Amino acid sequence: MSTNLPRQAAPIAQRGIRESLLVIIPSRLQRTSNGDLMLRKAIASVLRQSAVSLLDIDLVIGVDPGATVPTDLDLPWTVRFVEAGAPSQAAALNAAARSLDHSYLAILEDDDEWHSEFLGLAIEALKCADFVSSTQLEVDTRGETISIFDFPTPSGWVMRHGVWERVGPFDEAYHFHLDNEWLGRLAEAGARRSHFIEATAPVDAAQMAVMRPDLHLVVTQGGPCSTLLRHHVPIPLVRRAVHPGSGMYAVRTDPEAQARIREESAKLRQRYGHVPW
Repeated sequence: MSTNLPRQAAPIAQRGIRESLLVIIPSRLQRTSNGDLMLRKAIASVLRQSAVSLLDIDLVIGVDPGATVPTDLDLPWTVRFVEAGAPSQAAALNAAARSLDHSYLAILEDDDEWHSEFLGLAIEALKCADFVSSTQLEVDTRGETISIFDFPTPSGWVMRHGVWERVGPFDEAYHFHLDNEWLGRLAEAGARRSHFIEATAPVDAAQMAVMRPDLHLVVTQGGPCSTLLRHHVPIPLVRRAVHPGSGMYAVRTDPEAQARIREESAKLRQRYGHVPW
């Protein structure tokens, strides 16, 4: 059910090929209470990756139609903005992914951050897999820990170029469950998938079903080729922000959002027989 990564991933450069990665970030250009762009931390977490000197990394930020690109970001030339065809996360992701001409594709939402070892461990994992997802550490607006969140949100996705080509873009008819729908097609494509869990996470199926039921769903509802992969870091590799403007906050507090989720869940069950994880 699960395997372990070596404590230190082999340097990418040792394989003799300098590989390339496209990071796509969907963004509504939201700002914190002090006026700073949330996007700033997301970009900084990409640039401080331990693998940044070993990969050619480009960042493309997908924004809503007519959005004004902020001028208060000091960005390297490898970061650029693209305008989506519609005001939705799925449309922003699809618009950004059209720039894919790289060995790998990764997704990071604009209010989330990666641990500095995330990309290095993900690329190492992709030596034996086609797609990587990850558990996340949820934090509040003060940066204090809320809980561990085991649903594989796109902020932990890294994949081989061919996987995106095979599975296709996000279905823009989905507002909340666009990731579940895409994961359903990933499973249908037979892609080998590894889901990152922290060093102390349970791996026994019975224990997991009681202690971390959402993690158990990754294995049971993630498709026939979905496995867990422990890394050596004691916390999840993705830091996920929960705040009043986040989709997760809406899911937990907005009755209209909850009704939309129920509709999309029913559509997924009709299509796949369950809600893909």
